[in-house]
Amino acid sequence: MRKVFQAELHQVGEELIEISHLVSEAMEKASTAFHGADIELAQDVIAADARIDFLQNNLDERAIDILARQGPVASDLRMIVGALRMSASLERMGDLARHVAQLARLRYPANVVPEPLRSTFEQFSELDLAMSQKVSQLLETRDLELVTQIQAHNTKVNELHAGVFKAIAAEDWDAPATTTVDVTLASRYFERFADHGISVARKVTYLVTGEWHPDSFPPA
Repeated sequence: MRKVFQAELHQVGEELIEISHLVSEAMEKASTAFHGADIELAQDVIAADARIDFLQNNLDERAIDILARQGPVASDLRMIVGALRMSASLERMGDLARHVAQLARLRYPANVVPEPLRSTFEQFSELDLAMSQKVSQLLETRDLELVTQIQAHNTKVNELHAGVFKAIAAEDWDAPATTTVDVTLASRYFERFADHGISVARKVTYLVTGEWHPDSFPPA
């Protein structure tokens, strides 16, 4: 029975990793669609989000079933509960990538953001994609050195997010209301994507160390 239990735990971990890879792929494609006004790629991201939702629901059902049948304790219980919470964060990251793609589709054939802010949003994309890839590596390896890198990326994302709000509040901002709304939403989507990456990193840290230090992480 113990071997079966460990195999089930391993399967939960593998499913988390699979979802994380799909999330990275979604953000990569969504960013390309967003910056290049690629409506076909945007539609691919929107349609593919159903796969992430399905896998998350599958993982949660498996985890709840393990809790009901096995009654795990200590580190095994942390793993199951952590997996449930991490799957929710990963699923939300997929949703946010979908939102980015939906903005690209909404404004096609125009670009979502005006020229002065395009460099800022390119940096958003690069940082979010790097974070999501490191989250996948963290889930695979449990190497906590990756957590520091994820935190550093998140700090830069927060700085970009603050910079966007400063730009649209400036006296020389003269974009129409629809553009202002689009820019505000897009900035929030990229910023929240990073926050959920931090949330996953926090949970992995807890799984590895057994210690909870929320003050060492920025709020998610």
